[in-house]
Formats: sequence, C-alpha cells, structure tokens
Amino acid sequence: MNPTTAVNTGNTSDSQSFLDLQSVSKTFGNVIALKDVSVSVPLGAVTCILGDNGAGKSTLIKILSGVHKPDSGAYLIDGTPVVLDSPRAAMDSGIATVFQDLAPQPLMPIWRAFFLGNEIVHGGFLAIKRAKAEVRSQLASMGIKVRDVDQLVGTLSGGERQAVAIARAIYFGARVLILDEPTSALGVKQAGVVLRYVLQARQAGVGVVFITHNPHHAFLVGDNFYVLNRGRLVANYRKGELELDTLVQEMAGGAELEALSHELREFT
Repeated sequence: MNPTTAVNTGNTSDSQSFLDLQSVSKTFGNVIALKDVSVSVPLGAVTCILGDNGAGKSTLIKILSGVHKPDSGAYLIDGTPVVLDSPRAAMDSGIATVFQDLAPQPLMPIWRAFFLGNEIVHGGFLAIKRAKAEVRSQLASMGIKVRDVDQLVGTLSGGERQAVAIARAIYFGARVLILDEPTSALGVKQAGVVLRYVLQARQAGVGVVFITHNPHHAFLVGDNFYVLNRGRLVANYRKGELELDTLVQEMAGGAELEALSHELREFT
C-alpha cells in the first residue's frame, strides 16, 4: 500500500478537520527539526503521530500547544489561520496538552490539582465542597475510579494520573487533546487503562492527538496515522489502509531498515 505523501494536506478522516498544520517547518540553528509537515486533526477521531527518537515529535507537540511558533507554514483552527504564541492561547482555542510528565503536583489532593489555575471561588474563598463534587462527577462520568478526591495525586498509578489529566482537559472544554507519549512509562495493564480513556475522549467528540513511538498502542486506538522521520512526514494512512506490520516498517525507516538488514547479513 502506498502512503499519502507529505504534501497532501487534505483531511484523513470522514469528520471535518478542526485543526490543521500546513507545510510547517521549524529549525533551531542549523538543525532542521521539522520540514514541510502537514497534519489534519478532525474532531471525534484519534490522530496518531509516530516516530522514533529525533523524528520531530517533540517539536510538533510544542508547535501544536503554542510553545513554539513555526518558521513557516500555516496553523489553522476551523479553517482560519491563527498564531498561537503561548500554551494559554492554545488552551483558549480549545487545545489542551497532557505532557509526558505525569503529575507536576504529587503532594496535592486530586480535587486541588484538578482545578489548579482554574479555581472555583465564592466570596473570595475556594469553594472546596463544590470543587470536590465537580471532580467526583467528572471522574464518574468517564468511569474513572479513585478512592477519594482528597487522595494525593502522588498516590495514583501512572495510568490513573493520565486518566485524571484526560478527564480534566475534557471538563475544561478541550476540543483537541494532545497526549505526549501517554503510555511510555506504563506497564501493559496501566497502558490499557489510558488507551480506554483515549477512546472515551474520542466518543465524547474530542479530537485526540496521540503522539507515541509505540506502533502497537497507536494501532489499537488510532483512526489516522502520520509517521515522522528526521523531521519529515514520510507516511500518512487511514485506519483501513494498513496493517500493523506496515506501520512498524514505516516507523523503522523502510529503505533504511532494508539497508541495515542487508549490511548485517554479511556478519551472519
């Protein structure tokens, strides 16, 4: 099967695209981090961005989340070009990012971390009772079970922390949820917990950007797949257009993998 080339900026889902990067490039000194990368993110779908270390995934995340501005190319939301100059600007546009660091406030109760930066205040004081009720309701609506919302974030498992972060983003109205390697530090069981909530976010109509170097996890939940290699988009598939083996081979570098295999055969 032939992948769609990087110059194709068309939607890769049957849903309407909400967020688009068109021919985006970014350099740092003499290092080309991204070159002419185009990605479309529809709502109600999981868009997987795959690549090995150094592929450009981190730079792409930072552009999507407003940390970096691209040197060239266009960033569109609902078809309108925008300039996001901060993570706050991205959040105000409905784009939330859950970074690889699972929990910046491990000593905070769940309810407090949930509303950190968005506190519910009544009469100049934190509305603690209401905040706890809101957190219980949101977690329950997504099937997330914790012992108590007064439980410290640091006592949660990695999968539970990711699940709470996903629930928080949806509660605050995220239309696009960017997940940075959400299963990389997790075992099989906990990774399964996170993948289940990724699918729940999709069912809620959220556009999920699932950034990973694990093709097996991506294949389980993804609707659209973009593969980066050395800052360039080398493959673009829809779910029904590929098998897992094809995705693994694209990530491994295709021709580069074949050349390495040929070289190693000389030693066997």
